[in-house]
Amino acid sequence: MSEKVDIQSEVDLRSITTTAEILIPRDPLKRVIGQDEAVELARIAARQRRHLLLVGPPGTGKSMIAQALALHLPKPREEVRIVHNPENPERPLVEVKREEEVGREKEARGSAEGELVEPTAAPVHVAERLGYRCRSCSAYSSPQERSCPSCGKSKADTGVQPGNPFGDLLGNLMESMATAAPGLNVGKEKVTTTRRRGDKEEVVVFERAGEKIRMLDQEALERRREVERQRPRKVIVPLERNPFVLATGASETELLGDVRHDPFGGHSQLGTQPYERVIPGAVHEAHEGVLFLDEISHLGPLQRYILTAMQERRAPISGRNPQSAGASVKVDAVPANFILVAACNIQDLEQVLSPLRSRISGDGYEVLVETTMPDDDINRARMAQFIAQEIVTDGRIPHASRSAIDLVIKEARTRARIIDGKENALTLRLRELGGLIRAAGDLAVENGDALIEERHVLAAQRRSRTAEEQIRERYGTYMKGLGTDISSAQKEKSPYYFWNEHLKDDQAYH
Repeated sequence: MSEKVDIQSEVDLRSITTTAEILIPRDPLKRVIGQDEAVELARIAARQRRHLLLVGPPGTGKSMIAQALALHLPKPREEVRIVHNPENPERPLVEVKREEEVGREKEARGSAEGELVEPTAAPVHVAERLGYRCRSCSAYSSPQERSCPSCGKSKADTGVQPGNPFGDLLGNLMESMATAAPGLNVGKEKVTTTRRRGDKEEVVVFERAGEKIRMLDQEALERRREVERQRPRKVIVPLERNPFVLATGASETELLGDVRHDPFGGHSQLGTQPYERVIPGAVHEAHEGVLFLDEISHLGPLQRYILTAMQERRAPISGRNPQSAGASVKVDAVPANFILVAACNIQDLEQVLSPLRSRISGDGYEVLVETTMPDDDINRARMAQFIAQEIVTDGRIPHASRSAIDLVIKEARTRARIIDGKENALTLRLRELGGLIRAAGDLAVENGDALIEERHVLAAQRRSRTAEEQIRERYGTYMKGLGTDISSAQKEKSPYYFWNEHLKDDQAYH
């Protein structure tokens, strides 16, 4: 296969024949097309931990910038846990562990789990008492099998001591019980014994572990006791996590966390302890990462909680339903040190709280994203890269030929002129343009063609028209189309009907 072409350095489109030859950058920020200022500020935000407010119409790459920024952040270094508070269970404690501490704890837990050995490597009497070895014929088998597959006799531990004059009778009785009761264990779950190591004798515990046996020596038993002495805890923000948290349209509980309801009220014997019922919100899950809020103005008053979390770099978690058993549970100062990347349309900018905007601009940047870019060789090459990216990302459509690339670029030029009134420009409203590419790809797949050709793009241009465009083409105007789709009763309630039926002819809307 020929080497891929870096289209951003070799901008002559004549050097390629299909999008399969175009190199897609590994850096996700280099995949963002035409938003040079926003990309530069995103790099700064990732390096300096700054906030961003991206303003502009849908489909211009705002969410892509936020995701790319998150991929430029270092890996999270902290794990957040909720710890049981025995003095006041409804006020669980917060525990933050660094990566090194988490690693040491994981290693300690691993050593506390002992060593897995084959049943044949364990002492004979241990293998028999755990149900791996038949006492009669010495064959080994799974402890789940009550009878030995070799001799057919029960493997149940009868508990009869050697030399007991009633051994045969008691042994037969235990075998009969094991056969009659399917749920009866054929051996013990754990056997404790001793062994000599040098001049010392140490305790060794053997436990069932599926088809193998877990052996815990003195050191492993001590480590297990250390682990068991720790206070009960629950990890709510693990060390291995996605640094990008999408919270667009999140509810209050999804955004800020909650405490689950327990019908037993956290009773120590019946219910679930409060620390186990704590649920983190998006502000906590985004700790050390990016919290992305598209259409942030739609959050309304919840923006104040975001502002507080940004200021304090931590946010409490409490039960938010007053009728819930979790209403009285609260965890203070849960870490929430995130980078906020917020987005909104121009018309919604005034709905973003002024204090929140002040916090963003005081510790970050506000960016008005571009809707067009100049129609030059460099940007036409970038548009070709965008086409290749959309095809690869979709994964279900073939690559595009040069003629198809040229036609999509021509469509980008037309949309820049019609939508934004810009001559000699290419549109950056790329979501709709991506829809055109996928529609053309679907046509190529439907026809069994190996590439997206110019004819597929031409046909897709018709298929990808908006509903309003289709209505205007069929009926002439949107209102005429509306008039064919509503009943006479609905017409009388329609503003269009009122203006045309109750006003003079020269005032009616046509």
